[in-house]
Formats: sequence, C-alpha cells, structure tokens
Amino acid sequence: MADSPLPIAEQVVLITGGARGLGAHLSRAFLAQGARVVINYFQSREAAETLVKETPQRALAVQADVREAGAVTALFERARRHFGAPITTVVNNALPEFTFNGDARPHADALDWAHLNQQIEGINRGALNTTRSALDGMRERGGGRILNIGTNLFQNPVVPYHDYTAGKAALLSLTRTLSHDLGPDNITVNMISGGLLRTTDASSATPEAVFELIAQNTPLRRVTTPEEFADAALFFASPWARAVTGQNLIVDGGLVKG
Repeated sequence: MADSPLPIAEQVVLITGGARGLGAHLSRAFLAQGARVVINYFQSREAAETLVKETPQRALAVQADVREAGAVTALFERARRHFGAPITTVVNNALPEFTFNGDARPHADALDWAHLNQQIEGINRGALNTTRSALDGMRERGGGRILNIGTNLFQNPVVPYHDYTAGKAALLSLTRTLSHDLGPDNITVNMISGGLLRTTDASSATPEAVFELIAQNTPLRRVTTPEEFADAALFFASPWARAVTGQNLIVDGGLVKG
C-alpha cells in the first residue's frame, strides 16, 4: 500500500460527465499531467471518443449512467482491467439534464418535488455510487481523492435555480460527512464550486452583457475560465493537498466569498 499520496501522473482518474463542457476541460487537464483518465459519458459518445483519440494510451471512454449502481460497478471493473490498476481519484462532475435559463426555471409557485428529485437523483445518487465503487481500490492503494463539483449559487443565488442548487447543497453536506468517515482511510473528499464559466456548453448561450457585468463585479475583473477551474481540481488531486479535506473551494475570481 502507498504510504503517501500518489502523484497525478501515477493516478487513475475518473471524470463523470467527462466528455463535454467543463468535464472535457477536466479530462484534458488530468491527461496533460500524465494521469490515466476514464472519461465517463452518458449520451456523448462521439465527444468522448474524440477526447480519447487525443491521448489514446492514457484515456478510456466508458458509457454509464452514474445513477445506476450496477453500471458504475461495471465501469470501475473495466477501468481496472484496462489500466491494470484501480481508480484512485474520482471527480463527480456529471449533471442530470438541466437548462440554465433563468426565464424558464420553475418559480416557487410552480416548483414541485419532481424538479428537486430529478437533480438529487443525478447529483447525489451518482456521487454515492461512484464513491462506494471506488472505496475498495482506494483502500488497496492506501488512499484516494474524491472531488465533487459544486456551485457558488449557495452563497450568491442571483438566479434561484431551486432544484439544481438544492442538489448541489446536499452534495456539499455529503462531501463533509464523507470526509470525516473516510479520513482514517487516507481518502480526502472536497468540493470545488464555480459560477458562470467562460465558456462551456452550459454558458454558451449567455449574452455578452452578462459576462461583462460579472467581470465588472469580480476582483480579477474577468470571468473564470474552465481551464482555471480545472487547475483547482489538479491541486486537490495532488500530494500538495494531502491535509485538505471536507472543504468547499470557490473558484470564481473572488466574486463570492466563502
């Protein structure tokens, strides 16, 4: 068993929802650091396979609905066979179907449990399934990293996406309780929260005026990029973060204070 955290280049990393949007940037960031990366996708097969072609020796695309425990178990088994080692870092990035459209969101008088449950099922059940499937391999290697992707809408609900934010808030709670539970196994659990990123699939339809307004109110005077967000994920996965767990780091250029 490893007595110290693995360097990123020695890790097998799972990125859920890793083929498109922020997930693709996360996949590329870990691949650039020499990691072996499992690019999980649900429907984006072509995008996942395109990513694999960029680094075929160290990337593996695996289709799985992370809400299905059996599919996640099979994903972990396939990754171990392919790379000859267990997954030691999990990035829970997959997002259930959701439209970031403030005008179309359900307001309080139209909000019902189906809206919240759809997000909780995707965000929290998915993270639970990947965490449970990862534990044996992480313990075998003497530790591991679990990174959950959150949102700065907890602190700054400029657009009250009730269902999305509720799911992410529950994920933050799970992050903190899991960090306590898994600490004795040398497994750290952290969350990285961003706001609007420039630019991903989710923000591609955002008017330029909105980007400009956010930039004006951000200490860095610019909107955070997906590449900058991915840098924080690399930190949490690295040996430099070996004493950091149960934390929620907001990566948005200083717009929101934790």
